[in-house]
Amino acid sequence: MTGEEDQGQAWSTGTVRGRVLPDGVTEVARDVYRVEDTVAVYLVVGDRAADGTADAVTVDFGSGRVLEHLEALRVRRVTDVLMTHHHRDQGQGLPSAVEHGARVHVPPVEVDLFTRPDELWDERNLDDDYDLRQDRFSLLEPVPVADVLPEYRSADYGTVRFRVLPTPGHTVGSVTLLHERDGRRLAFTGDLVSAPGQVWSLAATQWSYTGVEGPAMVVLSCMLLRDEAPDVLLPSHGLPMAEADAALRLLGARMQELVDSRRDHPWDLESWLRRPWTPVSPHLLANTTSLSCSYALLSENGEALLVDYGYDVTTGVVPGTGRATKRPWLASLSALRAQFGVTKVAVALPTHHHDDHVAGMPLLRAVEGTEVWAPDTVAPVLADPWREDLPCQWFDPVPVDRVLPVGEPFTWNEYTITVHDQPGHTLYHVAYEVEVDGVRVLFTGDQQENAGVPGGRPEVLNHQYRNRFRQGDYVRSAALYRRIAPDLLLSGHWAPRRVDEPFLDLLAATAAALDRRHEALLHGVRDGFEPGPEGVARIEPYRSRIPMGQTVDLRVVVRNPLPDRAPVSVRPVVPPGWTVDVQEVTATVGAGEQCVLSFRVVPAGAPRRRARVAVDVTIGAARFGQLADAVVTVV
Repeated sequence: MTGEEDQGQAWSTGTVRGRVLPDGVTEVARDVYRVEDTVAVYLVVGDRAADGTADAVTVDFGSGRVLEHLEALRVRRVTDVLMTHHHRDQGQGLPSAVEHGARVHVPPVEVDLFTRPDELWDERNLDDDYDLRQDRFSLLEPVPVADVLPEYRSADYGTVRFRVLPTPGHTVGSVTLLHERDGRRLAFTGDLVSAPGQVWSLAATQWSYTGVEGPAMVVLSCMLLRDEAPDVLLPSHGLPMAEADAALRLLGARMQELVDSRRDHPWDLESWLRRPWTPVSPHLLANTTSLSCSYALLSENGEALLVDYGYDVTTGVVPGTGRATKRPWLASLSALRAQFGVTKVAVALPTHHHDDHVAGMPLLRAVEGTEVWAPDTVAPVLADPWREDLPCQWFDPVPVDRVLPVGEPFTWNEYTITVHDQPGHTLYHVAYEVEVDGVRVLFTGDQQENAGVPGGRPEVLNHQYRNRFRQGDYVRSAALYRRIAPDLLLSGHWAPRRVDEPFLDLLAATAAALDRRHEALLHGVRDGFEPGPEGVARIEPYRSRIPMGQTVDLRVVVRNPLPDRAPVSVRPVVPPGWTVDVQEVTATVGAGEQCVLSFRVVPAGAPRRRARVAVDVTIGAARFGQLADAVVTVV
């Protein structure tokens, strides 16, 4: 058959090998059963024992109807449930799976939508809402999750092995599960495709109000799944498709038309995926398809070193701030190998801690064996994202394999790379200096915007106060560039920039002008009172999570903004019923210097989520009030 009919074969119903199949159950491969429910649930049976019984795994779970058919299919139990995505029709019966004793495994991007959907319902904005993702089509109550599915890798569940391929589109975090049986590759696609050239829901692919991020991801996912050469597609909605390549090719073409219909110009997504790397020089590449620019430094031995690696081959910024809006994946690496002969992505270097520069590094490390080397200013923030109240941090700690001293060179294969302290855009930010193909290159991350691009505005500095911006940082980085005198400046989001004297003069003048504006605008600076744009106090760790009955130790970092040495007083403020070990902590601090004062909080009463703790700060005669805060979750 062709077109949009079921392609290929008659799937087994009725009697199979002497067993009568229950109504609504079809055998789609040997001992692989499609069970009709709120979605098509697939029961994949493991190796059978001498008595003919076996354990099994399900792909998705629906309302749990599959449990009614285990005896008829001579299945002892379902040991594991593998979820392709978070939608409620896929897994509304998961509580019964857990009661049955099954372990639940979910896509890593969407783990919070299984384990903490109640928090989504508490926090999700419902007024003036421009976030169109179907994240509210999640479970109504949490379920325990045994583990996340290992993307790009294979895992055994009993005697059944699956390979996990990210295939975003229907949701940001969707995956396809690949399984080999009797020489055929089965692809359990969730809701990526429902019939040749068709999907179950177009609304689900609309992730933002006017963007085409979801439909474009469907196009890319179809290409990537075609690369896996599956023999049959097994969708959550719709019948199995034996002409897998044709079904995916047709869907990709139709979805590409939808993408182009909403853009000013057609989007060559084939090139976006297949040729994301642009040579800056023979041994230096830029990935222009990532949310922040990743760079690949190529070694003669075939290895590559990446500078920054956040959201690879992205189709746009998805609204929202939860984990389920973020999609790290490794889509560009096959092109790096195929076009440039890279045999190993050996090292990844972050310029700073923001998620669009580091979110993909844990996946790189787990899948490719890539080592993360981070400067000694950046590594502590990656290791403990809850320590400070900083924006744009990744959800989890980013493991660091080697800590690099700032201000010193290190070697990687034939290259010598120097790490330079470069605060400004964020306090924890560096520049990397290296000579490649006879050109002195400086990777500057997000320190500037449009760094002197012809026709751009002259204010090229990318300062953000909550990143702990300080007066003088950009003046110092301008002086650093003049001292290094690089030939080429490579930034995090903008085109490469040739460096010349007029550009260096522009940076120096703009940095000085920025400081003058702050001096004119900030109260008291000219009188010797220097609160600084980032304030004078903060509590560390900013976030804590502790069991009931435990205490939490907090420390307050206070900077004296006065022109003279002064006494500092910190008085903790805690929720009603909670106590602290001290009512006041004091010190004497020199002008412009800082101190660290500590206290212990003793929670009481019921569990609390994000209970607020503050400190009332006095420095000299200046009362700052309840200046700094932290949040403590008691479970």
